[in-house]
Amino acid sequence: MKKQSIQTEIDAWYLYNKLAENEKDEIIVDVFRQMSNIEKSHAEIFAKKANLILEDIMQPSWRAKILNFIGKVFGYDYVLGSLMETEKSISNAIISQKKKTSRTIDGSETNHVQILRSILEKGDKVTGAHLSKFESRHRSVGGNAIRAAVLGGNDGLVSNFSLVMGIAGATAGQSGVLLAGLAGLLAGALSMALGEWISVKSSQELYENQMNIEMEELENNPEGEMKELVLIYMAKGIPENQAQQMAQDIMKDKKLAHSVLIKEELGINAEELKGSAVEAAVYSFILFAIGAMIPVIPFFFTNGLKAILISVALSAAGLFLIGGSITLFTRKNVFYSGFRQVIFGLAAAAVTFGIGKLIGVSLG
Repeated sequence: MKKQSIQTEIDAWYLYNKLAENEKDEIIVDVFRQMSNIEKSHAEIFAKKANLILEDIMQPSWRAKILNFIGKVFGYDYVLGSLMETEKSISNAIISQKKKTSRTIDGSETNHVQILRSILEKGDKVTGAHLSKFESRHRSVGGNAIRAAVLGGNDGLVSNFSLVMGIAGATAGQSGVLLAGLAGLLAGALSMALGEWISVKSSQELYENQMNIEMEELENNPEGEMKELVLIYMAKGIPENQAQQMAQDIMKDKKLAHSVLIKEELGINAEELKGSAVEAAVYSFILFAIGAMIPVIPFFFTNGLKAILISVALSAAGLFLIGGSITLFTRKNVFYSGFRQVIFGLAAAAVTFGIGKLIGVSLG
């Protein structure tokens, strides 16, 4: 058993504990505690196979600590979403149990969400509202926002680094590089912001129309919508009696019933539509601009070969940082991901630099 796999279990144990510590709903707290215990049991089994003493290695990795910090700053729903996306080893406990009883292993049982849901469904105090609350939480948040930030900075850095090197190649790092770099930064950031605004706004308008139609159906035919809810929960493996009770609980609150129906029938999460298109555009602009500014900075203070070399060094450092940040989600080796990002970024810049050099020579 690889030590990395054991560390994955330890990190999940640590993060589920943090989720429990920062959750107000006691039912959900109990779910997170159970998940934490499952992850710890995985770590104990794997450590034993690897002839390791668990107490000696029971420490969260830097990735887990960073995710916990992100949770403290932006909310622990981000941590839950990240666990849903990146932690696959949770299925081992279910698989082991099935093998011992010679029962068939269902592919859906290898999913964290299925296990979390099954813990919820078996609780004596669980209601349809609890299940809906958990479902909306893990679907609406997570690594997506953080990943978008990382990729936004990467787009700005790579695109403007390539542009700056192209102009630098044509002019030997002299006149025009700073102006071109700032123009590229502004044009790219505005384009990203406008694209984000259009994307968010058009999605909101489309989904809002579908949500209005669903509300009309709920108001005009509540019995039919309740039957749909019962069938949806039964399709997930919930016994009919429990599905009936859960559907009844949800239908008592029209707003909750509407959110559950649009999510289950249309695949729409109402929480995702609350975001401001303007806010998304502003964030997109800022993140792109931060990345795009890195290769331009040296040309504020100097020019020529010196500015080019400093720009390359700063950009390489930025690319490595971005590549390393991506490992929060991929769990790959930091140096591998970081240097891979550097190589790709430098290769793109080298191509534009070479083209700029050829153009500069031909124009000269």
